Amino acid sequence: MRKLVLPTALALCQLVSPAQAQSAAMNQEQMDRLDRDRNGSVDRSEYQAFMTLAFAGLDKNKDGSLRSDEVAQALNAQQFAATDTNGDGKLSQSEFLNRVMADFQAADRSGDGSLQ
Repeated sequence: MRKLVLPTALALCQLVSPAQAQSAAMNQEQMDRLDRDRNGSVDRSEYQAFMTLAFAGLDKNKDGSLRSDEVAQALNAQQFAATDTNGDGKLSQSEFLNRVMADFQAADRSGDGSLQ
């Protein structure tokens, strides 16, 4: 399965506040937006806080869930289906956060709880 952590963060950075063209890896501006304590890395709590806010921003109809059209710029159909663990056609905040945080953990190759 394709990892979501960096592509999702990049796409959500673009959606929450439009920026320059998306690149293959996080650029310094995107890292800075997620790095709230300015220590040069994005830790688990910073990433989760960003993704929680991103979920709220993407939930256009404010029903507490995301439909595929609300996340089409961030998730393709396969990623959406993999994230929709109960198969109800929408993503709860829990499903969304479980997926992106699992991907964060997988991307944290050093196991120190942060991405650099």
